[in-house]
Amino acid sequence: MSFLDKKPFSVKDHSISQGDFELRYDEMYDMWITFPKPDEKDLDAYYESSAYISHTDATSSLTDKLYQQVKKWMLAYKFKIIQPYNSAGHLLDLGAGTGDFLAEAKSRNWQISGVEPNVRARDLAQKKGIHLESDLLDITGTFEVITMWHVLEHVHDLNKYLHFLKNHLSENGVLLIAVPNFKSRDAAKYGKFWAANDVPRHLYHFSKTAIEKLFAEVGLELVETKPLVFDAFYVSLLSEKYKGNNFTLLRGIIAGFRSNVSAIRSKEYSSQIYLLKHKKAT
Repeated sequence: MSFLDKKPFSVKDHSISQGDFELRYDEMYDMWITFPKPDEKDLDAYYESSAYISHTDATSSLTDKLYQQVKKWMLAYKFKIIQPYNSAGHLLDLGAGTGDFLAEAKSRNWQISGVEPNVRARDLAQKKGIHLESDLLDITGTFEVITMWHVLEHVHDLNKYLHFLKNHLSENGVLLIAVPNFKSRDAAKYGKFWAANDVPRHLYHFSKTAIEKLFAEVGLELVETKPLVFDAFYVSLLSEKYKGNNFTLLRGIIAGFRSNVSAIRSKEYSSQIYLLKHKKAT
């Protein structure tokens, strides 16, 4: 089964619980939703593993090393995207992980704030001199830039976050949302084995249409889309591993390359950054 026929299909949590979940298509928003949706109080159990790399600074495996190296390269890319919109002011990062993005922002003279629910990740950030709050309720004021790097797909109460983002983005601020894209070539290739399914940590699975429609409902409009080309390689490598194939690195590189080449024409990259602003009154 795959995303193409829009019928519900079973997906396994390959990285932690090994449990089975189902993806169901939401036609109104052109997105998929994970079922059953774990209770919010139970979600922590699905993150408590050294396999969940965004909550660690692990470099033990080849995959870990590649992830950490790409993360360093991506910091400069992210600020290159932000620069035309804002070059200074208050920046808020939600789901800040171990704090590397905020550390880079601080070095570029941004005033920084961040939220990270996972205590282990917060502790690692604190060792880098980055204080992170544990809850949205600890955040006040507005921000010239708000970022969510592969976070929106994880939030339990999507509506709550949409309104929070609307209310805490300054009048001329920019919101950057990075999420996987199930319309990419690698998603179509791997289907239920696509690593970016990442159930049940990923509760929602977005398309560009879904992002536009959801944020339009709170008065934010999509102004630009940027690719995350490295994600195709990383996700394809993990997907090959989940399928139990040999030569996962080589296969993943080939699949990632083909996905990115396909996206040059389709504009459907494995993951994408969506830049949103307050909708101007007409």
